[in-house]
Amino acid sequence: MPHGTDLLPPRYAVFGHPVGHSLSPAIHRMFGEQCGVALEYTAIDVTPAAFDDAVRRFLAHAHGANVTLPHKAAALALADECSAAARRAGSANVLTRLPDGRLAAHNTDGAGLVRDLTGRQQCALRGRRVLLLGAGGAARGVAWDLLDAGVGELTIVNRTPDTAAALAGALGVARVRARYWQDLAELGSFDLIVHATSAGVLGQPLVLPHGLATAQTVGYDLSYGSAAQSFLAWARAAGVRTACDGLGMLVEQAADAFVLWHGRRPDTDPVYAHLRTTGA
Repeated sequence: MPHGTDLLPPRYAVFGHPVGHSLSPAIHRMFGEQCGVALEYTAIDVTPAAFDDAVRRFLAHAHGANVTLPHKAAALALADECSAAARRAGSANVLTRLPDGRLAAHNTDGAGLVRDLTGRQQCALRGRRVLLLGAGGAARGVAWDLLDAGVGELTIVNRTPDTAAALAGALGVARVRARYWQDLAELGSFDLIVHATSAGVLGQPLVLPHGLATAQTVGYDLSYGSAAQSFLAWARAAGVRTACDGLGMLVEQAADAFVLWHGRRPDTDPVYAHLRTTGA
């Protein structure tokens, strides 16, 4: 193992609350089978109050863990060291036990999104006009990578304007701007619309002006499954070129975690195709 914990059993887990819906165990098992890596990967449901203790106890006898909602910020705070991606995102979705027992945090969400967009979805990013709906943890986790990929303009819109302004300020470049939600109808159309609000997860209706999209627009929801359906329905009604959920991002960010832990990159396409067909 690249992280020098060969004497530990090959145990991994995803921590969340809830977490029963997670596809991460299935994804990592398929990656392991493909690469000839024997591993045990489980889903662990833990409340925020119990998160720190549960993760420390698990990683005392395991190699690594993925972290999903609502624990990503807590995962970063728990770690002894963190990657640049985790630091600027303000959250972590990967924890790795180092040889000396300390914990390292990383965030693979943004890289996973960009890889899915530019590869599987055939969405060019360089110089494009991008709308980011939402300014919370999910949006923060991908915003820097969109800028790194060369987007020409990133407009951040959130129902709480101060949160959008804070994220735009943190990004700190002229091609990023924050706008009010009530101004959406005046913003014109975008090449890419990334939905990162919690509306779908909470079952809230999503009402957006159709003028945000054209026949060349890609609409992308960071969620997958039922949580993405409201945005995808709007995107299709608005006539976008492509409307996609975050399943591809999920698979790609998992592949980055697999590389961190095993030093080998799996082929994500057959795993994505299997999940798209079966959902499990």
